[in-house]
Amino acid sequence: MKETESPSRKTGRPLSFDRKDVLEKAMLAFWGGGYETTSITDLTAAMGVTAPSLYAAFGNKQQLFLEAVRLYAGDHTVLEQTMAVAPTARDAVAQMLRGAAILYTGETTPPGCLLASSAATGSPDAAYVRDAVAAERRKVRNIVIRRIELDIAKGLMASHTCPATLADLTLAVTQGMSVLARDGADRARLLAIADAATTGWNLFKA
Repeated sequence: MKETESPSRKTGRPLSFDRKDVLEKAMLAFWGGGYETTSITDLTAAMGVTAPSLYAAFGNKQQLFLEAVRLYAGDHTVLEQTMAVAPTARDAVAQMLRGAAILYTGETTPPGCLLASSAATGSPDAAYVRDAVAAERRKVRNIVIRRIELDIAKGLMASHTCPATLADLTLAVTQGMSVLARDGADRARLLAIADAATTGWNLFKA
């Protein structure tokens, strides 16, 4: 049986574990090892459940990963609201980048970003994983774009500003910081990058 397939499941049996708790443990396992190299055996060991219980609760490895990604990404409405109350789009993005630097260097979590570390290479599930991760990035990109468009409409940024380009630059920086964190960069180094990343935004002041 492939790891992404689930066996016939019995219905009606209550779960004998806290679903949210084991999902968080699965998230950390994927975060540390990536999708492809994190096996069902790795997941059950990290989650403290049996393979049949994993399948019964989450369906299969793909579905478990998707739930783990959603847990990691959190409620995007919160991000949008946080960016909306920032004085400017530049402030909003700077805050987001500093938050990423702190997240990527957490003492109790794997280094880097789960989305960046979960790229599948050569796996039969490569397209699935790529699409799931890309969907989360698009949500963040669109939030950044809308915040920049708001500043343009308010006359805080020049009319020639390209929101999509600045949003793409923001995502590129976050993913680059993730790579550096995986390579051992400490928090101070990533925070310095986060602070430097929006320096060029002065070119787009109205």
